[in-house]
Amino acid sequence: MKLLVVGSGGREHAIAKKLLASEQVEQVFVAPGNDGMTLDGIELVNIGISEHSALINFAKENDIAWTFVGPDDALAAGIVDDFEQAGLKAFGPSRLAAELEWSKDFAKQIMVKYGIPTAAFGTFSNFEEAKAYIEEQGAPIVVKADGLALGKGVVVAETVEQAVEAAREMLLDNKFGDSGARVVIEEFLAGEEFSLFALVNGDQFYILPTAQDHKRAFDGDQGPNTGGMGAYAPVPHLPQSVVDTAVD
Repeated sequence: MKLLVVGSGGREHAIAKKLLASEQVEQVFVAPGNDGMTLDGIELVNIGISEHSALINFAKENDIAWTFVGPDDALAAGIVDDFEQAGLKAFGPSRLAAELEWSKDFAKQIMVKYGIPTAAFGTFSNFEEAKAYIEEQGAPIVVKADGLALGKGVVVAETVEQAVEAAREMLLDNKFGDSGARVVIEEFLAGEEFSLFALVNGDQFYILPTAQDHKRAFDGDQGPNTGGMGAYAPVPHLPQSVVDTAVD
């Protein structure tokens, strides 16, 4: 079969390389991809991730069996919905389901609604209200742009002043545009962070190995959070009991 991967980063490279290793896969295209992918026999397609109609036409013309979507912003833009409406199979959440990723406030509200443990938080679109909340809660505290910000929208503030400045940059200075027009201010939690992924089909799910993301820009876990620093899986020092609790 022929497959299409949408995206251009290391994540898409890894996915495409793994897919190409399957005996069932004849050809893997990546749109738009990057030049390094060609070293692994992956074919690049000069179509951007926001060009849904062009991607759909390519998939139809090249008899693509499945399209795998990597970037968060493509999922938030409803690319999976558009492919399915065109009668094509796409791997990834719908725009509605992807809101768990592209809106931190939405994700927090879902956790509250269904009794899923989460850090205490407040959501604000008014700077003065956000500032008052920060001063009331104290530091350390975490300030998050509600929307997608290329992995740079979370500030772990060690002081009240840092947190207020982060909120100011997002709400008043438009540092992240519409993505920062609303902020989630969250209780700081100390400890190990991990991600647990699941493939979901209706009311059935399949758990994948745990992963740990490394978000700091500099060596030694220093500097601000950013995107694309790297991750590894599985997480060897994570007790199985913690995973079982998350699954339940």
